[in-house]
Amino acid sequence: MDTRAQQIPLLEGEIDNYDGVTVTMVEPMDAEVFTESLRASLSHWREEGKKGIWIKLPLGLANLVEAAVSEGFRYHHAEPEYLMLVSWISETPDTIPANASHVVGAGALVINKNTKEVLVVQERSGFFKDKNVWKLPTGVINEGEDIWTGIAREVEEETGIIADFVEILAFRQSLKAILKKKTDMFFLCVLSPRSYDITEQKSEILQAKWMPIQEYVDQPWNKKNEMFKFMANICQKKCEEEYLGFAIVPTTTSSGKESFIYCNADHANRLKATRDQASASL
Repeated sequence: MDTRAQQIPLLEGEIDNYDGVTVTMVEPMDAEVFTESLRASLSHWREEGKKGIWIKLPLGLANLVEAAVSEGFRYHHAEPEYLMLVSWISETPDTIPANASHVVGAGALVINKNTKEVLVVQERSGFFKDKNVWKLPTGVINEGEDIWTGIAREVEEETGIIADFVEILAFRQSLKAILKKKTDMFFLCVLSPRSYDITEQKSEILQAKWMPIQEYVDQPWNKKNEMFKFMANICQKKCEEEYLGFAIVPTTTSSGKESFIYCNADHANRLKATRDQASASL
């Protein structure tokens, strides 16, 4: 490395477990100055055997995008507040993971066990607008949100009903469903209501009500569309028979982060009971 290159300040980056470096840009920088520092940094990282180089640019530093791209970086993903670019600088095969490929949604089978009725809604907009279809409350699980908390939130937002997650009954996968690119993962969840008085979310929900399960199943839409027919059949089985789904078992990862295992409800109860007994004996 020549003397001039040694005088150029290197970009500061955080080393990851895969010989990669993440540079998080914070302070404003002239594009030409950035280009010089980036070139010097890339040379330094190659000598160190680094592989994937990530550059996180906040919106205020969008002037540096062209400079990064000209040095071999590509777009990886974007969030409302930043753009992430990446470059593989190793001679080994590129193993940069693709951007998130799945969107997670959920539907709520909220069962009034006393009346054998389920909570249904008609939507003001979207695919089901003006189709006269009564459907289960549904929604997208937010970033950083668990399925079981997200679906309870959606039910309360759309109908005002406070309900507790019980289990996942089924799930389905639909490829290239979002923007003709992302995979849609949809989880059918059972919830138990703690309240029964409905207050519709006027911006999204036209009507909401409690409906007998047979009436829900017998809707023409459910009868002529196979996927909806199958889902409705699963809902009816849960309402009328013993039908176990996947309940949650709270646990932690090896790093101590809270996580949840979804497994057969009977076994989930046994796992939790075993842990409670072990805790009680301490």
